[in-house]
Amino acid sequence: MNSQDPHRQMDAVHVKLFRQFWGLVSFLVLFILLLFLYIGYFTQPATWWSEWLTAKPQPSESIASTLSTNQAEVRYWVAPDIESLNDEGQKLQLRYGRELVAHTAQYFGPNGSIEANKTNGLNCQNCHLEAGTKVFGNNYSRVAATYPKLRARSGQVEDVYKRINDCFERSLNGQALAVDSKEMQAMAAYIQFLGKDVPKGEKPPGSGFKDLAFLNRPLDPIHGESVYVDKCVSCHQADGQGLKDPNGVYTYPPLWGPLSYNQGAGLYRMSNFAKYVKWNMPLGINHDDPELTDEEAWDVAAWVNTQPRPGKDLSQDWPDIAKKPYDHPFGPYADGFSEAQHKFGPFGPIKAKLEALATGAN
Repeated sequence: MNSQDPHRQMDAVHVKLFRQFWGLVSFLVLFILLLFLYIGYFTQPATWWSEWLTAKPQPSESIASTLSTNQAEVRYWVAPDIESLNDEGQKLQLRYGRELVAHTAQYFGPNGSIEANKTNGLNCQNCHLEAGTKVFGNNYSRVAATYPKLRARSGQVEDVYKRINDCFERSLNGQALAVDSKEMQAMAAYIQFLGKDVPKGEKPPGSGFKDLAFLNRPLDPIHGESVYVDKCVSCHQADGQGLKDPNGVYTYPPLWGPLSYNQGAGLYRMSNFAKYVKWNMPLGINHDDPELTDEEAWDVAAWVNTQPRPGKDLSQDWPDIAKKPYDHPFGPYADGFSEAQHKFGPFGPIKAKLEALATGAN
């Protein structure tokens, strides 16, 4: 007679069956894995394994559309290629115009080969970077689409020749070129060529300067001096007089003093200088990866533009004083704000008042 408990016998049977079941399951799993590896190795292309490992799940159509919209890149203006032209005479003129923009001082500076001492020794591309082709580097993309136009500064309709001579007389602190000169014609042709594909009256993405938010305080030239020492002095030097190469040509231009731009230049406006350095300086910086903070850009503009520089008779500028820019530093004004605030800000209230005046609001 078997003396074992019937319940124990049943438990032993259950354990045995459970082990057999899991053994069978394990065998089937192993068999399937081996079969998968066999198929993958012997029947599929050699690269399928790495492609499968690196494949990313594709979003649904609606999600993909949203991602595409959010991540779309702005198509910035690109300068046309002179060398793509077939007309050899036109190419020669445009190359000469580009050369004059890039190396103005070699032709009209203190030792200029065409006319010495016609300018202060700066080049047009010191303000219009990469010979006027850099995105948000004060490029020439919009000139052909804009000129001739009525300019509030002079109160007159100006053509591209007048615009170029304004730069010679203000930014280069020099003398105007003769309109019919070979050099003026070449520079005008080059500048207009760069904007030849821009529709009349339009502003292509990347033209001029990128916007920069106002500060809610006056600019601080004392802080600006420390920014200059930290970020600018290695190129423009402690005295602001820049660096020259062995041939006497500026590698880095002076930012103040007798050989810099005068008080009528565009960069003498705080907003223009701040935008210029924010999105382009130190040299080589691009607008999508700036080094300066907004405050540093505004304050270094205040420091540089409070240093001594050549004066200019501006008595004929802005015949309608209501059209003076918010940061034009010389009165009189129609907006009721002081000359000090027009120079150092805060600029937001001035701009709002000027916009109200322009629309007839009080």
